[in-house]
Amino acid sequence: MPPRARAGTDAKPTPGKQAGGRSGAKRHGESGAIDWLATLLQGRPQRRADLQRRPRSSRPTQLWLIVVDASASTRRHGALSKAKGVLAELFERAYRDRARIAVLDAQGAQPQWHWHGQKASGALQQWLRELGAGGGSPLIPALQQAHDWLQRRQRLKPTEAQRLLVITDGRLREWPRLAPSPCPATVVDIECAPIRLGRALQLADELAADYQHVDTLEPLTRR
Repeated sequence: MPPRARAGTDAKPTPGKQAGGRSGAKRHGESGAIDWLATLLQGRPQRRADLQRRPRSSRPTQLWLIVVDASASTRRHGALSKAKGVLAELFERAYRDRARIAVLDAQGAQPQWHWHGQKASGALQQWLRELGAGGGSPLIPALQQAHDWLQRRQRLKPTEAQRLLVITDGRLREWPRLAPSPCPATVVDIECAPIRLGRALQLADELAADYQHVDTLEPLTRR
């Protein structure tokens, strides 16, 4: 008998609004790989200065830490499907830009780490297809872990451009006040019920984060 699928894994990613953008300015590296085609097109090189180098990005390495609330409440009203649509486009953009991704899944008894800053790969899309909703929402412990992890990483990689993305429907009870995010942050509200509690907005305020609702989402990767 085949194993039973996790609840919510049948949620299909609905189209998001993040496609587009450019990869940023380029500059020639002083110690990058030699571009032999470009070099030989200018004639046979006579000295080191004649060697053409492959261009390298002038932008710092990007890291996206994504905290995903996939608790049972996100099964309703297409919330999880919309979250998956946002994540599918973000993962695709991260892969094209060679950005690094960290993922913290907030569902069940406690948060679970799935990536810790690796370069984006096809494994992210596989994980996303299998992501289902269920159980409680350990979102507050997840945000506290994310805060500590980002601070440690900033000490190790001070030149890295970091961004925190929190995807949640905000269906939480009372929680202790949160510390502001140590890097630029965005809270994407996926609460889609007819009657909304609006607590994701409160989370954004405490994190000193931008707030966007998934139904009116602007392109996150251009911000």
